Amino acid sequence: MVIVYRLENNLYLNITNRCTNDCCFCLRNIEPCIVGCNLWLDREPAAREVIETIGDPTPYDEIVFCGYGEPLTRLEVVKKVCKYVKSFDKKTRIDTNGQANLIYNRNIVPELKGLVDSISISLNAENAEKYNKLCRSEFGEKAFDGVVEFARECVKHIPEVTLTVVDLPEIDVDKCRKIAAEIGARFRVRPLLKK
Repeated sequence: MVIVYRLENNLYLNITNRCTNDCCFCLRNIEPCIVGCNLWLDREPAAREVIETIGDPTPYDEIVFCGYGEPLTRLEVVKKVCKYVKSFDKKTRIDTNGQANLIYNRNIVPELKGLVDSISISLNAENAEKYNKLCRSEFGEKAFDGVVEFARECVKHIPEVTLTVVDLPEIDVDKCRKIAAEIGARFRVRPLLKK
């Protein structure tokens, strides 16, 4: 069971396979796994197990929560692990679908202040209808507005916020870039990973 994996000089944490989206372009549907290992978990690791698996984080540039699921479905684990990593004065990042406030039915972003250095939020569409078609969220068409509002909250509490989109022809990249600019977030286009 792969809890951590390394890409370049970052250490990535794979803490859940649960996700509130079923994106049509998701890496989970690509075999063999693009990172060179099977990220499907037999069970969700406890915070202590994740911390023990990380060990000393000082050799890495950044500790990143990014696996086959949405890391913020495990908010308390994320906070505990971030606290541990920050005790070594190392940078932390979360790659998220931006639906945590919908999952918990409250604003969880202030709980990440001081624990998370950067957050990458998958916007993946310029409007709710297209987002729902591509990302197929369990929250339906309210997911898109939830993601945008989550990003607005992140800008208030987290030093570096980036909105991303997958490089798909049906996504209006310029409109997505404008949404990021209006929020005050950075913007990045991610390559589409194919079989």
